[in-house]
Amino acid sequence: MLTAADHGQVRPGRARVWLLAIRPKTLPAAAASVIAGTALAWDDGAFSPGPALASLVIALLLQIGGNLANDVYDDERGADTAERLGPTRVTQAGLLTRTQVKRGMIAVFTSAFAAGLYLTWVQGWLVLVIGLAAILAAFAYTGGPWPLGYHGLGEVFVFLFFGVTAVVGTYWVQAGTTSAAAWLMSVPLGLLITAILVVNNLRDIDQDRTVGKHTLATRVGVRGTRWEYAACIAGAYLAVTAGVGLGVLPVHALTSWLSAPLAYFSTRMVFTQAGIPLNRALALTGQTALAFSVLFAFGLVLA
Repeated sequence: MLTAADHGQVRPGRARVWLLAIRPKTLPAAAASVIAGTALAWDDGAFSPGPALASLVIALLLQIGGNLANDVYDDERGADTAERLGPTRVTQAGLLTRTQVKRGMIAVFTSAFAAGLYLTWVQGWLVLVIGLAAILAAFAYTGGPWPLGYHGLGEVFVFLFFGVTAVVGTYWVQAGTTSAAAWLMSVPLGLLITAILVVNNLRDIDQDRTVGKHTLATRVGVRGTRWEYAACIAGAYLAVTAGVGLGVLPVHALTSWLSAPLAYFSTRMVFTQAGIPLNRALALTGQTALAFSVLFAFGLVLA
C-alpha cells in the first residue's frame, strides 16, 4: 500500500486524517430525516428534546460508522485503488491502518449503541432491536461475508434505514406512537438520501465493474442510473405534494418545494457530467436533502 510519503506529499495531521475518514460533508443528509421526524412531533405537540437529540446523535454516529466501515472494507476487498474518483479514503491512501479504522468504527458504533440505551429506557426494548439492526446494516453495507453494497442492495438499505426508520423512529421515540404523516414523510427523505448513493455509484461505475463490485448502477448502466436518480428526486417532491393533496400534511409542507432549484441543478449535473465532476453533484444532492427537510420543518412552524 502506497502512503502519502511515497508520493512525496505532506502527510496531514492526525485530526485532519480522522476528519477525512469521518467525511463530515455526508452528515447533513443524515440529519435531514431526524429534522423531519422532529418537526412532525413538534407539530403534533409531542416534541421531546432528549429523545430528539439522542435520535440526531445516533443518526450521525451511524453515518460516521458506515463511512469508516466503507473506508476499510472497500480497501480490503480491493474496491478502492489509486484511481479512485471520490474523496480520499484514508485506508487506501495509507493515512491510517486497517486496524486503526476498524477500532474507530467499533468505537463509533458502540457510542451509537450507548445512545440507543437511553432511547430504550424512554420507549422500550423495541428501540434496542431496531438500533442493533441499523448498526448491523451499516456494517454489512460493505463488511461481512455478503456485503449489501456489492450485491445491488445499497439503495434498499439506505431507503429503509436512513429514510423510513430515521423519520418514523424519530417521531415514535418522542410521541410514543407513529402517524400517517411520519410514514408518508419517510418516503421523500428516503428517496433524497438514496439519490446520494445513486450519484456515488454512477461516479464509480467503471471502477466498480473492474473490481467486481456489483452495484445497481453496474447492472442498469449509466443511462439507467441517471434515470434512477431522476426518479428519486422527482418522487420526493411528488410524495410531499401527494401528502398535502390527501390531507395527511398541511399545505405549508409545500415549502419543501423551495429546495427544488438545488434539485434541478444536481439533476442537470448528473445527466451531463461523469467521473470526478459528479463529486459536486454528490454534495449538491446532500444539500438538497437537508434543505428539503429544513424547509419542510419551517413550513410546519408557519402552519
